[in-house]
Amino acid sequence: MHFGTQKLKLKEPQRDRMRAACSFNAQVLDMVRSRLQPGVTTEEIDNWVHTYTLDHGHTPACLGYLGFPKSCCTSVNDVICHGIPGPYRLQEGDIVNIDLTSIVDGWHGDQSETFLIGEVSDEARQVTQCSFDALYAAIDALQPNCRISEIGKAIVAVARQFKFSVVQEYVGHGLGRQFHQEPSIPHYPTPESRLQRLAPGICFTIEPMINVGGRNTTLDRGDGWTVRTKDGTLSAQFEHTILMTEDGPEILTLTADGPQKGHQF
Repeated sequence: MHFGTQKLKLKEPQRDRMRAACSFNAQVLDMVRSRLQPGVTTEEIDNWVHTYTLDHGHTPACLGYLGFPKSCCTSVNDVICHGIPGPYRLQEGDIVNIDLTSIVDGWHGDQSETFLIGEVSDEARQVTQCSFDALYAAIDALQPNCRISEIGKAIVAVARQFKFSVVQEYVGHGLGRQFHQEPSIPHYPTPESRLQRLAPGICFTIEPMINVGGRNTTLDRGDGWTVRTKDGTLSAQFEHTILMTEDGPEILTLTADGPQKGHQF
């Protein structure tokens, strides 16, 4: 992903704009949740997202972004991220990450969730649980002006408990009027993340990608977007947009019907 140089500390009116964008984005995800079942194609999911977003007067941020051809990302099984919706029909036992970003009055809301399709394997359930738990462990580690590396430390600790791996090539990011901006939010500790701090007013995503096998990835040369696990094992991801406030982190993309902190899959 390409990051802009903007590292905006939002003031209260701007924070409310972000809250509105993220609230709508969560609403879109709940709409998808209510329709998801075996036999649905990933193209249908994209059509739901596209139509619902436009019908409410907003814009799907993914469509056309750096040439991406669809309005959301649908990443099934061994696809880590950036899966392009198409004719594939979801099958009993699949896991699928649906990644949505909406532009509401010029501001971006961004989140993703991994869904279990029917009865899934223990391995599929565990990798989904690991990513979900890692996301919330990272949020719990946050406090005003903390180092960004606290996020990566928390995520790696959870992955080790499950004996899974953390993808390193793809990271969280600052968010606001731009889709991707500073700061970069790696999901493992880096020298840079140990130096950078999250001051009140900074808005960003945390989106740990967890693999059952090794952390290595491979990019589909055919479409230039789809990222898979190199060893073909399952991968899961959850993402929230977070606003750092003077009192601590505020999750802006909570859904009304989705899993909340502590959920067991």
